[in-house]
Amino acid sequence: MSEEIEHVKCLIIGSGPAGYTAAIYASRADLKPVLYTGMLAGGQLTQTTEVENYPGYPEGILGPEMMQNFEKQAARLGTDIRFGYVSSVDFSSLPHKVVVDESKTILADTVIISTGASAKWLGLESEQKYNGFGVSACAVCDGFFFRGQDVAIVGAGDTAAEEATYLAKLCRKVYMLVRRDEFRASKAMVHRVLNTPNIEVIYNTETKEILGDGKTVNGVLVINNETNQETKLDVTGFFVAIGHHPNTEIFRGQINMDETGYIITKPDSSETNIEGVFACGDAQDHIYRQAITAAGTGCMAAIDAERYLAAKEHVVTA
Repeated sequence: MSEEIEHVKCLIIGSGPAGYTAAIYASRADLKPVLYTGMLAGGQLTQTTEVENYPGYPEGILGPEMMQNFEKQAARLGTDIRFGYVSSVDFSSLPHKVVVDESKTILADTVIISTGASAKWLGLESEQKYNGFGVSACAVCDGFFFRGQDVAIVGAGDTAAEEATYLAKLCRKVYMLVRRDEFRASKAMVHRVLNTPNIEVIYNTETKEILGDGKTVNGVLVINNETNQETKLDVTGFFVAIGHHPNTEIFRGQINMDETGYIITKPDSSETNIEGVFACGDAQDHIYRQAITAAGTGCMAAIDAERYLAAKEHVVTA
């Protein structure tokens, strides 16, 4: 049986705010984009509940509904949206070779990578049970819902320290659970945490169980890893801030990345080190990680791809 091969102008790998925004702009530029959603169509926002910080939704909107709106808009403008995952890529020559579902080969003049990132979790069953119902991996996204309440956050790095101080502005009390007897965060961030009155740092502490009534979180059971003493903290929110990992493994060795796997783009651009390959969203952003910034870089990637193709066509016809 012969291998199935298709040639496209613009291939978008991954969905979510970045991928769908790239698709909207690429469609309007008549690039006839083909978008493969990945295994989690719509990205991380499909696993959240209320989104209240995205402009244009004065009453807020559910994450899954928001992503359906993005998808419908991209489809209406002409994007060919397909459910599937990219299993391998070869960026060594033009057009770029991308294999989908280990069976179909796409030859793409431009590739936009929007594969996102995934939060690292503790691995507790109760953590996933209450994810979106009191458990969150983004304080900036969800802290608003816990105004005036008591919450806990687990982590010891700069991100955890920054998110703890952010939560402290909204919440009555923030318990910061640190696994060791010291932080991994910078001295400046540690100083900020220790000088915030409503943050209580609990060292040598690990999370044993997130407690709830079956619908929402009402506490967390922690254990001191030196004394084995268990303590129940009465909280209504539990934030995990132990890092994210970008979904970029299939591009390793072909695209420049930092030590944790985030794709490196050129300054003021979505361009990667590979001609005709662009990156947007959380796959290349380890700082902001917001829906609105992901959408913005998706716009950038589509414009960069359109300009790249226009320049190539001008050279050919000149």
